[in-house]
Amino acid sequence: MPNDHEIKSEKILVKDIFSKMWFRIPEYQRPYIWSKDEVTELLDDLLYAQADKPNQEYFLGSFVFQTKRVDSSNGKGFDENDLLDGQQRMTTLLMLFACLRDLTDHQTAKDNCQSSIYQKGDEIDEIPERTRIVFAIRPEVQDFVDKFVKVDGGTNREADLQKLADDKSDPSVPNMARAILEMRRYLTNLENKVPPLSDFLKFVRNRVLLIFVATENLDDAFRLFTILNDRGVPLRNSDILKSMNLGALDKPADRDKYAKLWEGAEGELGEDFDRFLNHLRTILVKEKARLNLLQEFENKIYNPKEKDKKSLLTKGKLTFAFVENYLKHYNILLGGDNYDETGDSFRFDNHVKVMLTGLPSTDWVPPLLRYFDRFQYKRLSDFLTALDNKFSADWICQFTPTDRIERMNDVIKVIEQSPTSDAVIKDPCFSFDGGHLLRLVDSAVYGRRFTRYLLLKLDFLYKDHSHRMSFETLSVEHVLPQNPADDSQWKRDFTDEERKEWTDRLGNLVLISTKKNTSQGRSDYAMKKDKYFSNNISTCPNSLRVLQSLNWKLDDLMRNHDEVLKKLKEHYQIA
Repeated sequence: MPNDHEIKSEKILVKDIFSKMWFRIPEYQRPYIWSKDEVTELLDDLLYAQADKPNQEYFLGSFVFQTKRVDSSNGKGFDENDLLDGQQRMTTLLMLFACLRDLTDHQTAKDNCQSSIYQKGDEIDEIPERTRIVFAIRPEVQDFVDKFVKVDGGTNREADLQKLADDKSDPSVPNMARAILEMRRYLTNLENKVPPLSDFLKFVRNRVLLIFVATENLDDAFRLFTILNDRGVPLRNSDILKSMNLGALDKPADRDKYAKLWEGAEGELGEDFDRFLNHLRTILVKEKARLNLLQEFENKIYNPKEKDKKSLLTKGKLTFAFVENYLKHYNILLGGDNYDETGDSFRFDNHVKVMLTGLPSTDWVPPLLRYFDRFQYKRLSDFLTALDNKFSADWICQFTPTDRIERMNDVIKVIEQSPTSDAVIKDPCFSFDGGHLLRLVDSAVYGRRFTRYLLLKLDFLYKDHSHRMSFETLSVEHVLPQNPADDSQWKRDFTDEERKEWTDRLGNLVLISTKKNTSQGRSDYAMKKDKYFSNNISTCPNSLRVLQSLNWKLDDLMRNHDEVLKKLKEHYQIA
């Protein structure tokens, strides 16, 4: 095995992995997430390799582990390996041996599979009892392995497995139960079509190989895993960040507590979790990210490379406390349940929903989180309005993403330097070119990226905020159609010049809550209003207001255009 900073890499057969090596799935690992498709694909590949080239080696992929040597001082009597990458593959192979053990009649094959899964203790020869893979990641996963994988005949309990497969609680256990059921189905069908299962087991153990990369140094192991993924589900930067901080904790109770905190946040936020961590990075660093998440934390937060900069956070408890604190803020602010706290009906939650739906990015979230951390609910709706006006105005006025990010970082700096919430909201950092914004909004806007957002904003401004806003699929629709039929009323009510000037302007546009219907969209106003708009605008307050008009002639269109411009000018506080 490798020394401290030595990195060892070799190819190894499956039979040697499951007869000579012992693994532990550490607390920071992700759940078992392989679906039936991945399990079936693995079996298909193995079966094809056995049939096509039964005497040649078949490469299954790679795995990375940190070696932990025998240490009699703490009672550990054997080497074990923390599996950093390859958990999905290794766990699947472990369950495959359990299924083969329970389905074959070949006694040698049954014994071979059982020894690959579990070593019975022998006090005379001082052989410890242990399972080939220990799941420190979650006790319920280890319990599942003990009941259904370790025990001879465990996978035969299909009714119990089906109940667990339908469970929605822990992600690993249902996925593992489904994997076993799928493997049993596959192998049962397999036995009727090809040589005995014992032959398949022989091929898997003696012809299938993997490449391992091992080191005793945890940081070295983590640096290696990113380039060695094949069939497995790779760890993310956030997984390594979690591991680095768990490794900085001395007490096992703290490691368990914060591992569960992190895992709960991952489960709750899903793919947004990395984005959330990037928001935290922005709050700390207050500049645009130039590196990946892990490198940003390592080089900008924990160990800044610049000589004049001190660390912004330390690994371990302080990092977890920082994450926990802002996770609470994030769930409150974006959770849609601020009716009582803001004292402003659902106006705040509705405003957040409009921003999340219509703006091109969430770069405005870090300053919102930082403001709430300092001032809680004090003038929170006013701050959100100022923040939105600044961000959306810069976007509409075609500032680059980098420029917009830097301006949001300026807002964070103002929040940290200002003594009161009033001082923040009055700060010049929220200023923008109102004249330029108004000229753009007053022009032909249809087809511009910001048009849908402006119409969402108008829905928000006309909304009764005693209720939450409700919208899913939204499309921008013309009242006066772009291409009316030659014999339509539209052609009689509007000249070609008037249609050219007014068709694509904001006063002629509304949101509808369904996909467009080109044929109905060209109908005359009365029919279009009755048969098209009436069923598709019930959740769009601005659209409901616009379509109260009995007619839609040039005066009606111009009057509405002036009305929505006035509304937006007031909201953006443009003189």
